[in-house]
Amino acid sequence: MAQGALVLKAVGQIYGHTFELENALIGGIAIDKTGSSLPEETLKLAKASDAVLLGAVGDPKFDDPKIKERPENGLLAIRKELNLFANLRPVKVYDELVDGTVFKPEVIRGADFIFVRELTGGLYFGRPKKRWETATMRKSVDSMCYNDREIGRIVRIGFELARSRRKKLTSVDKANVLESSRLWRQVAVEVARDYPDVTLEHMLVDTCAMRILLTPRDFDVLVTENTFGDILTDEASMLAGSMGMLASASLSGIPQPGARTFGLYEPIHGSAPDIAGKDVANPIATILSVAMLLHFSLGLEREAAAVEKAVSSVLKAGHRTRDIIGASNNPVGTSEMGHLVIKALEG
Repeated sequence: MAQGALVLKAVGQIYGHTFELENALIGGIAIDKTGSSLPEETLKLAKASDAVLLGAVGDPKFDDPKIKERPENGLLAIRKELNLFANLRPVKVYDELVDGTVFKPEVIRGADFIFVRELTGGLYFGRPKKRWETATMRKSVDSMCYNDREIGRIVRIGFELARSRRKKLTSVDKANVLESSRLWRQVAVEVARDYPDVTLEHMLVDTCAMRILLTPRDFDVLVTENTFGDILTDEASMLAGSMGMLASASLSGIPQPGARTFGLYEPIHGSAPDIAGKDVANPIATILSVAMLLHFSLGLEREAAAVEKAVSSVLKAGHRTRDIIGASNNPVGTSEMGHLVIKALEG
């Protein structure tokens, strides 16, 4: 987060912008200090801002299933309160990193696709959601619930993005088993009528999980419900070499060229408290999240492209944090990686 803020500050200095940054608590640290995973002050500040840059929220000390107030509750709540229904997660395989993954380079080289994940519905928010005990057993239930409007708006974002890319949209569901997926597929077909220039294909989530690893270059834009998207994007991060390479944007509206959309921006990785404060974490995912913030919420497309180019040039120069290190690379820490990106920005 510190390196992301420094990169944003550097963008302001280079391009003549002023960014006002304010800090607020969410997740585990918020529980420790206030008793709430999403304090009212944090929510109020977020609503008054142009965009939100978010760090990881979790901590293993909250893993006890009996604990009621969990760090993730704050994350789900802020998404709901800010109406952040669309999560965009780009997956780009940098040429410089193809030899540092477990995959054959010829399989993943050139892979460049983006997930559009529905963020405020499905299993994570559906009702009933409860746990109870009877005289003979313990039981629990979660509900995967969607309506046509929730599906329609997220699928439309997928089509809009596909129209601006390679004009292919893959709608991921489990329509052979789930009623909610059958509705999902039906609505996707209906929305597709407004986008005759975009090719729509349907894919079962288990098939998609396999195809992401076997033929990742086949994908352009993938749209899927909440839980499927959560799992698939973590899987896809391995194509890029590390979860530390992937950014995300959670948006409250359909992004339009030249328009600003309120959003929350965060790396897809977790908190990793075992390496906190050791200057070894990869800041690239957060820095690329800053680039997405510049693009979608501030309308600064030139600046966003400059940040992405700076990250690419640093990787081309052979600099690596330990999660993406190779035998011939130059190992750097968190702060040095941020400094190198800023230096590349300055030209």
